[in-house]
Amino acid sequence: MSHSGEASPSTPKLQLHLSIPIPSRDSTYYIADGNTVLLVENTLFKVHRSTLTKDASTFDSMFSLDSDLRSSSHVSGNSAVTTVGPEGENDDNPIRLQGDTADQFRALLWALYSLPHELSVALTPEANPLQLFNLARISHKYEFRSIEAWSLNALTQVYTRPMHPLSNKEVDGPTLEQLTELASLCEQRDLLEAATQRWRRRIASGKDISLALNVAERLNLRALLGRAYYAMLLQGREVWDTDGHLTRAQIIRLLSGHYALGRLWERLPNEPPPFIHSPRCMGAAVVRCNQTWAGLWKSMMDMGRQGVLLQYPDVEGKLMLAESMLKTLMERDMPTPGLLEAMPWCKEQTLAATASKIRDIQESLVDYFVDV
Repeated sequence: MSHSGEASPSTPKLQLHLSIPIPSRDSTYYIADGNTVLLVENTLFKVHRSTLTKDASTFDSMFSLDSDLRSSSHVSGNSAVTTVGPEGENDDNPIRLQGDTADQFRALLWALYSLPHELSVALTPEANPLQLFNLARISHKYEFRSIEAWSLNALTQVYTRPMHPLSNKEVDGPTLEQLTELASLCEQRDLLEAATQRWRRRIASGKDISLALNVAERLNLRALLGRAYYAMLLQGREVWDTDGHLTRAQIIRLLSGHYALGRLWERLPNEPPPFIHSPRCMGAAVVRCNQTWAGLWKSMMDMGRQGVLLQYPDVEGKLMLAESMLKTLMERDMPTPGLLEAMPWCKEQTLAATASKIRDIQESLVDYFVDV
């Protein structure tokens, strides 16, 4: 016969109590003579308060406020108030850091407590990218300005070294999305450029295009966003419809880009890019040179329409093909009756004008993918 007043092991309240894990002390940074205990996730750290206040960090003002509260509590009169002591004095009442991971806080303490030769490893190929990422993230949050700058510089060195097969440390490092978010958050332009170049390589190989698109859109990275939209455009409608990461608004922008780039390609044959004539090209020669360039440009654009396995809106691909054709004509000195012979002094200028046109379109790709 059961008694309603007795709790059994299956009581929800008791089960909840038993399911709460007991915090454990960090094996490295629970320092015996430390004077401040902090709880991060489920790990206890005991460190020196004076160490955490270095670099005019947020902890400096945090501890100053705590000290002011202690002082005010001592003059609160003779009222009987039971307290458990100030936060941070022992394991039972630690300072709780919200929103951080134990690995992040451990990386911060590594930077604060390590010897110079231990820190110098971060500037070598043996650097730990994940540790540096965690350090940069948490030092930015708590305003350790010099540590943040140092860690971002070290992280940038990791990701700007010549590409090679990824080491285990790089494989276990932050994701490219995390790295891009950090670089954007901390406004570290060199690191952001390194991350963008890695996105470009992935996009070129057909990987993570929709992920790159969403990251670039969220962080307002226009150059990357244009490249991602363009790559997704060339994937075709069947891929858009089956890609679960694209929103309806993004698909509409893709359709808009398809239309805009198609119209651009229709106009291009009649719009040869302008160039600065050679000083030797004067008078009637300038008129003849312009006419010849217009004819050559139209001829190359028309060749790009025929017999080439390029999609209709692939304006970049067609222009790059035209540039390649122009280089071939010049380098091999191929016979081109009525064309290059009529512009003997301006051949290089037309090649530079073509390259400039390609760059202009590449830099403005995102502007073709707009809301309707």
